[in-house]
Amino acid sequence: MRRTLILALSICCALFAGCSTPRGSKSSQFDPSQLGKADVDRMCDLHRAQVDASLKVLAEKLYKRNPREWRNAGQPNMESAIGRIFASDNYRLPELGDRKGADAIVLGLRDDYSGDRVAAYVAGIGSMVHLAFNERRDFYLYDDIDPQRLYNAARNIEIAAWKLANSRDANGQLLLLSNELYPVANLSFEREFGKMIGNLDLLSSMVADKTNRSVVRVVQNVATAVFLPIGVH
Repeated sequence: MRRTLILALSICCALFAGCSTPRGSKSSQFDPSQLGKADVDRMCDLHRAQVDASLKVLAEKLYKRNPREWRNAGQPNMESAIGRIFASDNYRLPELGDRKGADAIVLGLRDDYSGDRVAAYVAGIGSMVHLAFNERRDFYLYDDIDPQRLYNAARNIEIAAWKLANSRDANGQLLLLSNELYPVANLSFEREFGKMIGNLDLLSSMVADKTNRSVVRVVQNVATAVFLPIGVH
């Protein structure tokens, strides 16, 4: 019902704007959907898009360092493997079954997992973030975003980053290569993780401030930390 009212309002205002603005004027380029958005909704749109962009960059970087993984998925090339991960909004992959979020991340970093580790890991982070944003990418008035979920997702990405850098097989070899210090320092993975964490933390603070809600902050040792709950699907 609320979306119907917003849509009706948008159409009426769009018609009014079209009649009152000179034809050919730049200001006539009017997007009716923006009428149904508050400032915080636009910020949610922006930060969600930035997190998605960083996640795609992370997937590409992981595949470049671990090309065997997209081959494990039977994909012809890296681009096809990346496209498969992001083909659906909820990051569901057949080989993961019902696993998502932390469960998918942990599966991808198990020593005995024989599938595409990158796909499981990235899809796990993606589905976790998707749930933190109430499974939406476009936000409007009255869409309820929980700042605690965003905060928890940021902490979980910190844990996921640590696990990526430290998970090893029985022979002590890293399960997935990421950052390296030799022969040339490459910390670009940390930058993408940092972007995602920063976006989620900033948006969590903004939403909490706008909605007068508090966020319970947790201090954990990342090496022994457990993934925080995001919500019930």
